[in-house]
Amino acid sequence: MVCPSDHWLEPIVRVQSLSESGQPVIPDRYIKPLTDRPSFTRSPPDLNIPIIDLAGLKNVDVTVREATLKEISIACRDWGFFQVINHGLSGELVDGVREIWREFFHESMDVKQKYANSPKTYEGYGSRLGLQKGAILDWSDYYFLHYLPSCLKDHNKWPDKPPSLRELVEEYSKEIVRLGNVLLEAFSINLGLKQDYLQNAFGGDDIGACLRVNFYPKCPQPDLTLGLSSHSDPGGITFLLPDENVSGLQVRRDQKWITVKPARHAIIVNIGDQIQVLTNAIYKSVEHRVIVNPDKERVSLAYFFNPKSDLLIHPAPELVKPETPSLYPPMTFDEYRLFIRTRGPQGKSQVESLKSPK
Repeated sequence: MVCPSDHWLEPIVRVQSLSESGQPVIPDRYIKPLTDRPSFTRSPPDLNIPIIDLAGLKNVDVTVREATLKEISIACRDWGFFQVINHGLSGELVDGVREIWREFFHESMDVKQKYANSPKTYEGYGSRLGLQKGAILDWSDYYFLHYLPSCLKDHNKWPDKPPSLRELVEEYSKEIVRLGNVLLEAFSINLGLKQDYLQNAFGGDDIGACLRVNFYPKCPQPDLTLGLSSHSDPGGITFLLPDENVSGLQVRRDQKWITVKPARHAIIVNIGDQIQVLTNAIYKSVEHRVIVNPDKERVSLAYFFNPKSDLLIHPAPELVKPETPSLYPPMTFDEYRLFIRTRGPQGKSQVESLKSPK
């Protein structure tokens, strides 16, 4: 597998600049094939991903705790996506961290370009995923940074404007890691594993955590493009802080796209490919994508809670039986991530291609 170079193979164009140019037509590089273009058919008003109140996990009443665990189990098995409320993060924190990133994307281009990224690590300010020359691009810019392991965290690679951004991101990151450990324990219990099994499989305290902040500018032709192409997330668990004022995330279910309706101050949780492998596909990662808006920009924060990069990831032995043989060969997350980075978003084909031959 060839490692990505330090330089992009093509000139990078900032989508925000294209949006602000006022051109009524998007460049051909952003026009998706007919089969991939979004449908703006409204989802039924009562159809949404599950919403789970995590306060139940701390309830002194055992039946309430068990009912909450059951809700999580059903959401993981049936949806692969759910929203959590009463998750322990204050409304002030989630609103503050989202809005300070919005401020960053409205800083001058000189400020943002100081942090321009490369395909080697993706860390910094970017506008494309994947390395294929001539690829159809997504209508978005982003900022990617590392939080864990601590050897990868470098505050100098985090924006210094707005002034309180680094402090807010640090506080938010600590809370997301705490929430990640809470859910790994819940997943382990629900799967009949030791309650610390998945946390240990991730590396104990030595896990990976990284943030991608997505900025989706207004788009004059939203019916022709996507903010983010269909994909499943390569890591363990993703925690998405959505823009509550502008819908955009769509989840694939029964061959249809459902537009997620965010609850107030909720965090959206989705299963990543590594959890699919560890659970031998009892929990599955799910295709999702992002549509864009002609009148409103959108900001979201995707936090990726991942296994330690050099640990071999494979199905839990307790979940491998004669009737349910192991579906996946061992592979480190580093190996899988490199595979993904080279190809860019490709629906569910990435993880499905790993399955062991029958």
